[in-house]
Amino acid sequence: MTQPSSQPPSQPSRPEYDDEISLVDLAKILVRRWKALVTIFVLVVGVALAYALLMPRTYQYASIYNAAEQAPAQVSTLSPTRALEAPSSLVAKASNLYLGPLTRELIAEQGWENLPFEVTIDNPPDTLLITLSSEASPDYVEQVKALHERLLERLQQGQQQLVERRRETLQGQLESTKDSLEVLRNADSPSAGELIATYTARIAELEANLADLQEGEVNQVAVQSLEPAGTSRALIVALGLVFGAMLAIIGVFVMQFASLVRTSLKEDKS
Repeated sequence: MTQPSSQPPSQPSRPEYDDEISLVDLAKILVRRWKALVTIFVLVVGVALAYALLMPRTYQYASIYNAAEQAPAQVSTLSPTRALEAPSSLVAKASNLYLGPLTRELIAEQGWENLPFEVTIDNPPDTLLITLSSEASPDYVEQVKALHERLLERLQQGQQQLVERRRETLQGQLESTKDSLEVLRNADSPSAGELIATYTARIAELEANLADLQEGEVNQVAVQSLEPAGTSRALIVALGLVFGAMLAIIGVFVMQFASLVRTSLKEDKS
């Protein structure tokens, strides 16, 4: 009498997937799906090229103001001319006192909600120059120029007042010293000779200080840079090529993975 079999009924065989993949397999995937590869690459590069062509070009507009100067504290051919007012103080005034009100004034005139460009105020190291710079589209060049001119005018007005006060002070000291010198020349005092020499030297110093006193000067207003500012179109296209290639390869592998998942799900249902 035959004994019943104790072995369980055989299960339908299921495909086994190998998780390991070689470079040859990767290359085969790219070759099989070359149409998708090319399509993704062309789309990404096309978007980058369209953005580069449609991107508004901006330029850097720069204005330069040379601060008022006076003679050094001690007259000497080796002593450099120094600013009548520290350039850092001028930058602080322009940034905190002048820029805000003038910006609001321009926005009200143009009917804007906000300023479509920024104004950066700086002082290059070891110079008496105050620079105003703005990056803007050529469509706003007149507005940039108007704002820069108003800022420069405020700077120049404040500097002019300092120059006038300094000139009046020096002229007053000069007149007083000359009057004292005339008195000494008519005196018979034994020490008059030494005092005359001292006052003569003082007069020469004051006259030199007056001659060295220079008003502030605007060197340029909103001069446009030769090359566009910001990211260049060539760089955008180059990045589009790189990212296009990367996304195309990644997209093909994602499509291959999705295809394998769909195939596995269909086999499970059957």
